[in-house]
Amino acid sequence: MQIPEEYGGLGLSNTMYARLGEITSLDGSIAVTLAAHQAIGLKGILIAGTDEQKAKYLPKLASGEYIAAFCLTESGSGSDAASIQTRATLSEDGKYFLLNGSKVWISNGGLADIFTVFARTEVVDKDGKPKDKITAFIVERDFGGVTHGKPEDKLGIRGSNTCEVHFENTKVPIENVIGEVGGGFKIAMNILNSGRFSMGSASAGMIKKLIEMTAEYACTRKQFNKKLSEFGLIQEKFSFMAVKAYVMESMAYLTAGMMDRPGFPDCSVEAAMVKVFSSEGAWTCVSEALQILGGLGYMRDYPYERYLRDTRILLIFEGTNEILRLYIALTGMQYAGKILTEKIKEIRKGNVGVALEEFLSKFRDMMGRKVDYGLVGERGVVHPSLEASGQKLEENIHYFGTSVKGLLSRFGKTIVDEQLILKRVADIVINLYAMTAAISRASRSISIGLRNHDHEMQMKTWMTVLKKLQSKCWKREPIYVLTHWTGHSNYFTDSK
Repeated sequence: MQIPEEYGGLGLSNTMYARLGEITSLDGSIAVTLAAHQAIGLKGILIAGTDEQKAKYLPKLASGEYIAAFCLTESGSGSDAASIQTRATLSEDGKYFLLNGSKVWISNGGLADIFTVFARTEVVDKDGKPKDKITAFIVERDFGGVTHGKPEDKLGIRGSNTCEVHFENTKVPIENVIGEVGGGFKIAMNILNSGRFSMGSASAGMIKKLIEMTAEYACTRKQFNKKLSEFGLIQEKFSFMAVKAYVMESMAYLTAGMMDRPGFPDCSVEAAMVKVFSSEGAWTCVSEALQILGGLGYMRDYPYERYLRDTRILLIFEGTNEILRLYIALTGMQYAGKILTEKIKEIRKGNVGVALEEFLSKFRDMMGRKVDYGLVGERGVVHPSLEASGQKLEENIHYFGTSVKGLLSRFGKTIVDEQLILKRVADIVINLYAMTAAISRASRSISIGLRNHDHEMQMKTWMTVLKKLQSKCWKREPIYVLTHWTGHSNYFTDSK
């Protein structure tokens, strides 16, 4: 899909890739097989390979003559990718590496001809001392010494191949190193970061199909002389699924659009946010669909229970949601911390202007300031009918910033150990990004008169209820309010 046309691929943009993801996701096993090949298996060659490597491997990977797999995880190394033990030792003549080790839970492991493998190599540091660093390799099965175990008996995505892969004295030519020797960890992270965004469109595609199938059942099944679709509690579940799908799409395509800009924009945090929101949204939506279907959804004679099994893996692979939450929060905290540190330095130097600015900012917050970032109003970018939502987004962003500043002032560098707080920070910023994407999309739809744009106005109701809730709580505990808003429409009707 994304291999350039010069190498026999389609050369699709990230947006086009996401669009196709909506279709391939209708079968979880096919989606994983394709993603293991394209999104991670060959992506290292695509983003960091030499011209010679691309010319040699990409044409056959594009045609399907070669299937690719991504080999990072080991039995003792999961989220802690830097702790892998597979080792590559340089030969005495310096022409090849001898690769030894085992990788686990490798998608396409039993089918692949080409493996992107990460292994420890000895590198001489700047100070002249030898040091172990991770290096990425292109390994062909034909190099010898490559074997795989039996296919894993999995809970879901059972139609995809997952197995252990073993390397025993596999000779890998020096020209098959991807990037620099010792630079493999960064390549691994770039590969994973670049593929996460597509989980948003894939999850949305799956949920839309599930809504279609479940709606057909709800419109024909009768209880108490009424169709299921006429009951308010059932309608609420469809509303929940529709909103989740809409927001997933909005986040995914906003992120894909940014990734398609010229140059190499770093959208790793946005992609991580899409992954967390979409994987958890997909899981809850499938659960709601099964609740509508009742006993029928639980039976293996029907496809619904397979959606439940297939969806559960989304919260685990390509970075567990727990790790990604820490990544999202700490990446943002790191940037905010630099700004705060500079201000503190200026104040300590006796810069009265900076100190006064900080004092006035806190005073305005206490008095209830009017936040204006230019989203709404005559010169704003949000459609007038969504002005209330835009204003609430501005307020949310401001008070989130205030909360982050307070946390950094309180904890300093030790914030890295406060995982429960970081989780709440990540949950807030994920939903701020979701609000941004949803308002942006709805505003554009109304402005250019897209068909069915009136349905997108439901977002306005979403934000209005939130505004009423927050008006009573913001000045006390902004983090509490946003945390209790995240993820569930049920919170809107909670008496708390």
